[in-house]
Amino acid sequence: MLGGLAASLALTIAGAPAIAQEKAPRASFSCVVNGKKIVSDRLIPECNNTEQRELNSDGSLKRIVKPPMTPDEREEAEKRELEDKGKIAALNDAVRRDRNLMQRYPDEASHDKAREKALDEFRVSEKNSSTRIAALLDEKKKLDEEKKFYVNEKVRKPLPTLLKQKIDANDAALEAQRSIAQNAQTELNRITRNFDLERERLRKLWGGARAGSLGPLPDTRAPVAPEALTGAAKTPSS
Repeated sequence: MLGGLAASLALTIAGAPAIAQEKAPRASFSCVVNGKKIVSDRLIPECNNTEQRELNSDGSLKRIVKPPMTPDEREEAEKRELEDKGKIAALNDAVRRDRNLMQRYPDEASHDKAREKALDEFRVSEKNSSTRIAALLDEKKKLDEEKKFYVNEKVRKPLPTLLKQKIDANDAALEAQRSIAQNAQTELNRITRNFDLERERLRKLWGGARAGSLGPLPDTRAPVAPEALTGAAKTPSS
């Protein structure tokens, strides 16, 4: 019996180095410095300036540990990150705009109706300006006839103050009305162009194009406020 215990003890002592070796942590990090490969069971300080490979217990690659970035590299990485965030934000904005556009105009009839409503206000303004310009031109014709009495080879008299004021006021009113008419026409063109671009985009979206996939709508000129098209100058009453 004592012999059996002795034998078991001898086997246990003999196997201890093997067990210790089996339980010892395996090297899982490696890198190459000056052409020499270094291995360790933890991150290697000597390899801080180069990448390190971390392996799984079966020897497969777990990850690659990159060295710390230089200030220039960090600046470049931050710049790329900002650019990527900007692209993502722009895409999200395009998606939101397309969805809102389709929600506002579910079909072509609703879009055409909105176009006519947007144009009507400026058509009225343009018509009013044309009427006002015609009246001012008639007034100018009468003032010019009256002016001829004073400005000619025989009389050569200075214009009366009141007549001069009427002529100046008429000229100013004509200039203002022509500017208003031009603004109205410019706005009509802008609205028409904007709705044309929207319709082209909507037809693609109605046809199944993915929201945000068509890029941004081209910018159009900033709209003219309707009140800017109704500020007709008035001539003093005679």
